[in-house]
Amino acid sequence: MTAIKLALKRISPKHLFMGSALLVNGGNYLYNLLLGRLLGPEAFADAALLVTLLLVLSFVGMTFQLATTKFAVLFTDYTWITFKNTMYRYALVFGVFTGILVLIFSKNLQALFNTQNHYMFMIFAVAIPLYFVMSVNRGRFQGKHDFGKLAGTYQTEMWSRLLITFALLLLVPFEPGMLIAVGIALSFVFGLFPSDFKGVQVFSKDKLAAVDLKQVWIFIGLTAGYELTQIIINNSDILLVKHYFDDKQAGLYSSLALIGRVVYFVAWMFVMLLMPTVIQKQKDGEPTAPVLFKYVFFIGGLSTFIVFVCFLFPNLIITLMFGDAYLSIAHLLWKYALATSLFAVSNIFAYYFLSLNQYSPVILSGLLGFSQVALIMLYHDNLETVVQMQIIAMVILLVAQLLFFIIKNKKDSIALKKQNNLA
Repeated sequence: MTAIKLALKRISPKHLFMGSALLVNGGNYLYNLLLGRLLGPEAFADAALLVTLLLVLSFVGMTFQLATTKFAVLFTDYTWITFKNTMYRYALVFGVFTGILVLIFSKNLQALFNTQNHYMFMIFAVAIPLYFVMSVNRGRFQGKHDFGKLAGTYQTEMWSRLLITFALLLLVPFEPGMLIAVGIALSFVFGLFPSDFKGVQVFSKDKLAAVDLKQVWIFIGLTAGYELTQIIINNSDILLVKHYFDDKQAGLYSSLALIGRVVYFVAWMFVMLLMPTVIQKQKDGEPTAPVLFKYVFFIGGLSTFIVFVCFLFPNLIITLMFGDAYLSIAHLLWKYALATSLFAVSNIFAYYFLSLNQYSPVILSGLLGFSQVALIMLYHDNLETVVQMQIIAMVILLVAQLLFFIIKNKKDSIALKKQNNLA
């Protein structure tokens, strides 16, 4: 026991969070794989839609999380307390408003996505405010480098969703979509722990100074814009396939997307570490590019390996993960993994620029995100064409991000030389 305790003490909080993130991603994959095997391609289409809506919600929640992260580093004392209360208030009000909208339009969502009922959207809607409050909690932990508690919130959310959902599916004779929605909603309650609401006053009358509030709103607005592009790029393909294709094809494509996105979810783990590190280094006047290069190297190497494995063993991967019923989609696995890998690497660049208050790449990502939607809407003869359109859009996005980085570095170097010459 003593040896175990000593070993645990030597593990840094960052490494603990990385290990936890891998476990969470593994648990989320297990959740989806078991759903696919238990429900079959047709019923899995509705389940995958709910998972996709959860991903959409997570991207919106990231706006609150990243804003809280950034200003947890920059603000101190009274300003930090006031900002913290303000973010909880924003999250709660926005969550209630969004939940009401989903409730009102639940039947429209049923018609749009061809689901069996609208009740699953209503259940999902009720839990939305909890998710945004949970996102502010996570931003506090991330900004203060409290990676142990940050890891804990992801663990409680993931394990509760996994256990509750499958207990309901196995024991309760209701429509699967409704049971999955209940499992997701209850996981948000568990995801609020661990947390510390001591001293939090959601409706405090204290206000941020005008200059600080302006800074916060600019960052929230631009982060929200970027997260919107993330939603479009990362989820529009599944939603459009659900709209244009029948349930079986949509279910097959959802399984493909789930496997191919392993790169993106691992990249997310590095983003959680990248942002507070880059913000702190900029604040301290230290170079930030080495941090970017390190994470691009990690994600690039991992992406190459995963695409290569998917190219060599597509049938084996599909059979092991989902079963023979999904084999007809195996030939597209490496292509989808390639599209996701390109997006994951460009995403590291985008969050790096966002951390440094450089917002041109955000606008660029938005334009290319909408171009992906347009390409799929124009060309969707079959599932292979849908994947090809994504590869084209992601190649353009990554090249544009690289060009922006190179041009900006050259401009910064020229400006620095001029400054040194004047000195």
